[in-house]
Amino acid sequence: MKYIPFYILLVIVFYACKPNPEQSEESTLKNRPNVLILFTDQWRAQATGYAGDPNVRTPYLDSLASVSVNFKNAVSGMPVCSPFRASLLTGQRPLTHGVFMNDVQLDTNAVTMGKIFSNAGYDTGYIGKWHLDGHGRLQFIPPGGRRQGFTFWKANECTHNYNESVYYEKDDPARKIWEDYDTFGQTDAAIRYMAQKKESDSPFLMVVSYGTPHAPYHTAPKEYRNRFDPNKIILHENVPDSLKMRAKKDLAGYYAHISALDDMVGKVITNLKESGQLENTILVFTSDHGDLLGSHGAYKKQQPYEESARVPMLFHLPKNLSITAGEKDALMNSEDILPTILGLCDIPIPNSVEGINYRPYLEGKEQVGDATLLTCIQPFGQWNRVEHDGREYRAIKTRRYTYARDLKGPWLLFDNESDSYQMNNLIGNVQYAALQNDLDEQLSERLRETGDEFLPGMDYIKKWGYPVDETGTVPYTH
Repeated sequence: MKYIPFYILLVIVFYACKPNPEQSEESTLKNRPNVLILFTDQWRAQATGYAGDPNVRTPYLDSLASVSVNFKNAVSGMPVCSPFRASLLTGQRPLTHGVFMNDVQLDTNAVTMGKIFSNAGYDTGYIGKWHLDGHGRLQFIPPGGRRQGFTFWKANECTHNYNESVYYEKDDPARKIWEDYDTFGQTDAAIRYMAQKKESDSPFLMVVSYGTPHAPYHTAPKEYRNRFDPNKIILHENVPDSLKMRAKKDLAGYYAHISALDDMVGKVITNLKESGQLENTILVFTSDHGDLLGSHGAYKKQQPYEESARVPMLFHLPKNLSITAGEKDALMNSEDILPTILGLCDIPIPNSVEGINYRPYLEGKEQVGDATLLTCIQPFGQWNRVEHDGREYRAIKTRRYTYARDLKGPWLLFDNESDSYQMNNLIGNVQYAALQNDLDEQLSERLRETGDEFLPGMDYIKKWGYPVDETGTVPYTH
């Protein structure tokens, strides 16, 4: 028997033990979690059972919150539809991605969530409201760049006709209508998609974008509307007498939409449990912004008040990530969602992303999120009317305070701990002069860091070439 030379033996052992790159990549991919993002339109953070709202029961969300990371101070950095959506997909702030108005198109060359996950080997899908195309709210969005990397498609640009809701499926330009109330049909479509992916070798990214509880407030199914008596609604203290009757009626309808959505969250979780997918799925629940609903004498969004800017933000995480559930104080912002999810999936974060990856924070390795920015680059629509005193602003929000500056100077200062309904503006109060100066300096530093010159809104509109009407709104067609 001849002996094998030692150096040859080493070579044989080396190649025998060397991992196959394809097998290694496939194994890593199989171990990566699925990602399911459920986000709603105009759901303010205060309007859940777990947040203490006395008017509504949200048992499924309450249960989810009890086993999830709850970013209780999360905000929508520019609280309006399209800007949030663009920040969610890109991890960038509005002045970077340019979508600081509704009904404009997100650059098809943007580095987006759909593209990043597709490149990482994920199957990607989008269901529901898109509002990032800018070619008409009921028009077909063709496959390719305008879908920003999402392959499965059952969506529409924008509609709030929830009982005759338009959508387009796959590559078919034929207009379809969701059966009955669209929240139900969109949920069922997501469940079918995830069930089909159960045996797949690739994980999935599924984004479900609901149109509710955005106005019109009184179009939820009757069984949900019957649950709420306007006369029994308890209003926030900051709703003026002139709006109380209207606000009670509208909140009754708002809560009806919320109750229906809560049932759908429960349905999704039940199906994920039964299919065995829940423990390998990162489930994110949030909203694009809140709704004033009469608070501070106004409706809807754009303003820096709590009802407008704060949003629910739950992360239900697989146990193997070893991250403890519970309330977190950090002020997660819209651009932080994408890098945090990428960090949790061990997917490299592109250099284009500006947001914070909160995974190290959740693991107790670093302290971030002590303050964040709120922005209105150009007021439009309902907030550009004279009676609503619409204005450009930049604001810094800390765990305790909200400080806002408009183009003329200091505008708002609230102590959100002692004045939770923000009824006592401390601007100019001698006792708070030092605090005001400190927050103003913090805001200025943040604006320098982010390259924000805080110019009049029309300067940015001209820079990006957006057409606007007399209210400063980009006109849209259906």
